[in-house]
Amino acid sequence: MGINDESDLSANLQIGPTDAGMVRLYIEGDGIEIPMDFDPDEALEIAEELRAAAAIARKAGKARR
Repeated sequence: MGINDESDLSANLQIGPTDAGMVRLYIEGDGIEIPMDFDPDEALEIAEELRAAAAIARKAGKARR
């Protein structure tokens, strides 16, 4: 499965700080739990990548209208 492949799978995403000073992305769905911990600098890099992807997706969505 690639980034552009649609899926019927669903999952919940929780994001928050841990008491160990990390940022946790916690994914839960259909019998699976995936906790992913990142140091604050890594979390900021991920946030920047999300913002960049959202900006590109927004432009692509407007171009299709």
